[in-house]
Amino acid sequence: MSFDPAALRRQFPLLAGDPELHYLDNAATAQLPQAVLDALVAHETHARANVQRGSYPLAEGATEAYERARESVRRFLNAGRADEVVFTSGTTAAINVFAHAFGARLAAGDEIVITRAEHHSNFVPWQLLRERRGAALRVLPLAGDGRIDLARLAEAVTARCRLIAITHASNVTGALTDLAAVVSAARAVGARVLVDGAQAAQHGPLDVQRLGVDAYAFSGHKCFGPNGVGVLWVRRELLESLPPVFAGGGMVGRVSLEETTFADAPARFEAGTPPIAQAVGLAAALEWMLSLPWAEIRAHEERLARRLLAALAGMDDVAILGPRETRERLPIVAFNLRGIHSHDLTQVLGDGGVCLRGGHHCAQPLHAAFGVEASVRASFALYNDDADIDALIAGLAAARRTLR
Repeated sequence: MSFDPAALRRQFPLLAGDPELHYLDNAATAQLPQAVLDALVAHETHARANVQRGSYPLAEGATEAYERARESVRRFLNAGRADEVVFTSGTTAAINVFAHAFGARLAAGDEIVITRAEHHSNFVPWQLLRERRGAALRVLPLAGDGRIDLARLAEAVTARCRLIAITHASNVTGALTDLAAVVSAARAVGARVLVDGAQAAQHGPLDVQRLGVDAYAFSGHKCFGPNGVGVLWVRRELLESLPPVFAGGGMVGRVSLEETTFADAPARFEAGTPPIAQAVGLAAALEWMLSLPWAEIRAHEERLARRLLAALAGMDDVAILGPRETRERLPIVAFNLRGIHSHDLTQVLGDGGVCLRGGHHCAQPLHAAFGVEASVRASFALYNDDADIDALIAGLAAARRTLR
């Protein structure tokens, strides 16, 4: 399949229906292609039923579709087994499930390494775990270019380290993490590695076996799938050793007055009615993504990021957060326009059809490292093109006139 961003854009009804809409908030939520919408409608109109334990054809069909979705995730991640995939409501829930389950066996003095670049969803759960279990947190700082300072790994990862919880890519600067270095440091002391992949998953299929990590989390709504579904992948031998987090139907073996036994993983971590239609929609999104020419798409996204970075660097009233080059980064660009609040700027841009996000992007420690409270973020996906950048640059000029 050859890559044609205009043709891909036409597969997204919201974008195809409004040529004046310049959607550059993909790091928050990506749009839905028609293939995913069709899968959701087909399931809800012709196959809707609860999963597991139903012995009538409609329920059996829903269960089969739900389990096929697990296989689609396995393929997308190149995981070893489909039963390593746990469905959650999103990345935040996935990380919290792992934090509670993994944290249950930590003792006072055990250490967890996180970084200053983390989204709050991969920062606050570990602070809470510190309060519950007495574990210690070590925080890797940022280097001068805004990337995680992995040169400090050796001093941060001690013999007491039990886990490194780290982002695959910053949701503010777009900087990719050298996971090979992180995994090497963890293995040297017998620690595990959890990766927040919420941003990376949108930009093509992954290979958790090659990455060598122990757990990986991502959200459906950021990779062209529905809201309300996420994935926690955990290496099988580790997943089998973790205790359940939520209790209820579907995660038990047998319940008596005296005791309860629990189902095998992944069911042990999916209490209650799971996100069935959402998982089916996610499967459609991932299968659609697996069919795309990702080498060409990544080159296209990199070119767009390079063009925007160059344009912003040429404006003397703009401060860019993070790396100025496109090496080892996603097409996410955060910046500030001097003297203009990020919310004011994004509102004016939005009124002109240019959709960006302003604020701290759930990454206050990272912004504090740059000495700012907030930023404006432009984030590209495969359907964006030069017209979106043209509209953004024109919008910045108009905002200067309006807000100053």
